[in-house]
Amino acid sequence: MSNMDFLSYISVFTLFIICFWSLIQAQQPYIGLDTTACFRFDNTNSALGYSCNGLNRSCQAYLIFRSISPYDTVASISKLLASDPAQLSKINSVSETATFENNKVVIVPVNCSCSGQHYQVNTTYVVEKGDTYLLIANNTFQGLSTCQAIQDQRSNVSNFGVGSRVLVPLRCACPTKNQTDSGVHYLLSYLVKQGDSVGQISKRFGVDTGRTLAANGLSFQNTIIQPFTTLLVPLEKPPSSSQTKETLPTPSSLTSPPPPPPPPDSSSNDSSKKTWIYVVVGVLTGIVLTLIFGTIIFHIFFRERNKKEPDSSTVSISFEACEKPVNKKLDEESQDFIESLSDIAQSLKVYSFRELESATENFSSSCWIEGSVYRGKVNGHFAAIKKVNGDVSEEINLLNKINHSNLIRLSGVCFNDGNWYLVYEYAVNGSLNDWIYGNNGEKFLNWAQRIRIALDVAEGLNYLHSFTSPPHIHKDIKSSNVLLDSDFRAKIANFALARQAERQEGEFALTSHIVGTKGYIAPEYLENGLVSTKLDVYAFGVLMLEMLTGKEAAALYTEENVHLSDVLNPLLNKNDEEESLKHFIDPSMQGIYPSEIAILVIKLIDSCLKKAPDRSTNHG
Repeated sequence: MSNMDFLSYISVFTLFIICFWSLIQAQQPYIGLDTTACFRFDNTNSALGYSCNGLNRSCQAYLIFRSISPYDTVASISKLLASDPAQLSKINSVSETATFENNKVVIVPVNCSCSGQHYQVNTTYVVEKGDTYLLIANNTFQGLSTCQAIQDQRSNVSNFGVGSRVLVPLRCACPTKNQTDSGVHYLLSYLVKQGDSVGQISKRFGVDTGRTLAANGLSFQNTIIQPFTTLLVPLEKPPSSSQTKETLPTPSSLTSPPPPPPPPDSSSNDSSKKTWIYVVVGVLTGIVLTLIFGTIIFHIFFRERNKKEPDSSTVSISFEACEKPVNKKLDEESQDFIESLSDIAQSLKVYSFRELESATENFSSSCWIEGSVYRGKVNGHFAAIKKVNGDVSEEINLLNKINHSNLIRLSGVCFNDGNWYLVYEYAVNGSLNDWIYGNNGEKFLNWAQRIRIALDVAEGLNYLHSFTSPPHIHKDIKSSNVLLDSDFRAKIANFALARQAERQEGEFALTSHIVGTKGYIAPEYLENGLVSTKLDVYAFGVLMLEMLTGKEAAALYTEENVHLSDVLNPLLNKNDEEESLKHFIDPSMQGIYPSEIAILVIKLIDSCLKKAPDRSTNHG
């Protein structure tokens, strides 16, 4: 498969994930502009409320509200948002008779609980003259509810006249098990205002930006948030009044309501149509930009010439990943050696060996993870500490300049007694292979989680191939080198075999030094020593195949299946695809996957496992 093909497949794969976002229940999806589509009830977003996917069906939660007359006192805000006045006054460090200044950020403690399929806090509101569902949601409640959610509560009530009482579900949520395991005890529904960013909001409440993005189903590539929407902020402890102080201009959007839509009969349709126009235009623009950018990358990648010397001509075939050989004599003194690599390690924390001994309880067996990797606590945070004997300058150089949420982050280094110690971010859920086979049912990934992980790996590889300079090849993509964080988001790890992408004879470089892991090695590399980014694409196909079947790659080879892609032939050539899938998909997922999407994924796997990548390039 060509690099351009891979970019295209990632684009399709991304759109496919968005279309079936309702399947992904690890996080709460951010609602975005769907708040304006008042007569479109879409279960794939959180317009009706956040899903009841938390560890508990009820919990203590917090809302953010900005005071505005007549809701500018402890009593009036408490009544509007169904909160206890005593708790509200205490957490905001004011008396129960206090009046807040205009646009003051107020923390509102609430009891959040499941109602049907959604978390919510129920309050009531008396309809006033000129009110519409949208004005009640976005003006009175400032986005703490949605017009869709209010209408959904009134599905059996026809009266919506002045003086009628409506039930308003407020947006709240309880932490998932993954969040709880990582120390999150509360979720705060933050009201987004004009000019807010996820990073600013996270910093304000002392939360890692990545955690906030994950809690809302966002990513570092997708951080756009809109006013009159809620952003969930995961908190380890309750918020405090010190976090409510801000220097704000007086936004007109808060002092006066947004222009009301026309009467419901026409406005809802117009609003819905406009929203769909925005969505369609946005998607088409994204596809066009992806294709243009991919084309530019394609030409740059294949015209660029590297000057790196070719691999050694000595044949050394290994079917298990091996460390790079020592290419230089290591100095006896750690400081001298680190100084010789100052251009590499200058932005990394250099730890003393004593610090790492303390972090790992003297490399105790209780801290051992696997191989030469230990878990340690550095500056109050867990880290993975890997001991390496050999030249790691290229690996450090690569990890020091990459920055992507799906690639493991190197935070520091240490050199002691001839050994390097690399300090990485810690992935609390371990490696992917522990979750897809050989665990006797103790660990389980649902369909949505597996697809999300596949997309994470694809995005990480795309960054490695297309956005590092020069492009790099990982060369050892496999399930044990994919780590999972607390939200089951994937991070590619172990860059010991990674190398710069080279080309000879047009597109491919040749090598006789074959390294990798059996089952994941591309045929053209194993047979002819052809090296390109397509090695990683092939291994990615194998990885997806393992996640789909729940079997190790080596176990899929048979006398009939000489090439791994042959495994897919019976399935792709049968008319009764759904029946064939039952014998193909991991038995633990039987009945809980969408067959149409499964076939789409299988076709993607088949494309990645092409036996003749040069032909796919010519036709790409």
